[in-house]
Amino acid sequence: MNQDIERLELLILRLPYVHYFETSLGREEEREFILVKVYSEGIWGYGEVVADRSPFYSYETTSTAWHVLKDFLIPLIFEKSISRPEVFFKEAKKYRGHPMAKAGLELALWDIQGKKEDRPLWKLYGGVRTEIPSGVSVGIQDSIPGLLERIQSFLEEGYQRIKIKVKPGWDIEVLEEIRKKFPDIPLQADANGSYSPAQKELLKRFDEFHLLMLEQPFPPYDLWDHSRLQKEMRTSLCLDESILSVDTARKAYEMESCRIVNIKVGRVGGIVESRKIHDFCQEKRIPVWCGGMLESGIGRAHNIHLATLPNFQLPNDLSASKRYYAEDLIEPPVEITPRGTIVAPELPGIGVSPQEDRIEKATLKREVFKD
Repeated sequence: MNQDIERLELLILRLPYVHYFETSLGREEEREFILVKVYSEGIWGYGEVVADRSPFYSYETTSTAWHVLKDFLIPLIFEKSISRPEVFFKEAKKYRGHPMAKAGLELALWDIQGKKEDRPLWKLYGGVRTEIPSGVSVGIQDSIPGLLERIQSFLEEGYQRIKIKVKPGWDIEVLEEIRKKFPDIPLQADANGSYSPAQKELLKRFDEFHLLMLEQPFPPYDLWDHSRLQKEMRTSLCLDESILSVDTARKAYEMESCRIVNIKVGRVGGIVESRKIHDFCQEKRIPVWCGGMLESGIGRAHNIHLATLPNFQLPNDLSASKRYYAEDLIEPPVEITPRGTIVAPELPGIGVSPQEDRIEKATLKREVFKD
């Protein structure tokens, strides 16, 4: 199949949130990200780079990703005549790190491939379900009553699971109040690495709240201390920032650092690596779920296709478009069914239509690349 890439575009976009989003890393009112567009034989493929403008969650930023894409990854596409995402993944491995930049370009290549083959991406990936369970992530709020009110509103929308952000000083009392009002809801907590091993006894108190999981209590590269904590807690630990590849997933398994793994396409460098992690965890009977990075509808659609794979056993951080953005970049918008699920698109590629007028309105910077 002839699928030469004729043109690529990079765009930096900025979208305001409908409600601020706060974690232990700070509060954000808007999101800045890179959109990758790949053109081949009359078809555009779209990918999203989830790096933000500040290096909080990751060392990558929109500036570093732009540099790596412009000066290394895009030239690689033209120099090697790469069109297939698996080939790009293999060739791009010579450049160390920068998984978010790599993932954004790989996703655009997957979109092109799906459209050329006239199949939705979930069918290319080997997905087995047409609906995926949806959860919602609720950031740190100005007050506990305000948090309870937001949780109530999301439950009324039908989300199957609530995840709250925690940090030292916003944890035990918050969980106590949630359980008083919502004693039986599926609930998990995400610390984004904000605790230290010295706070182990505090973290062990999380067992009182019957959580689905406690996500990433310690900083990213600390598999050893996660392993020690997991052995002393009934609550399952889930690793997010710590899982960078199938190799770190293997190490976490062998060290018993967690019982659940969060897969984020941008964090691990694309769909190829995500599927490797999925397959390894399935073999070892470690359930996985798809984490979100507050993507626009383009990145969110890519995540939905990935989450159709069989070992995505838990509700995913994949919410409706209106959860974050008053006007998303796609049509139709992502919506939650009355069953608390998201339906996987059936149209080719990502299966949704990016709206170029909305993309243009949100664009801060653009650059075009040709062979």
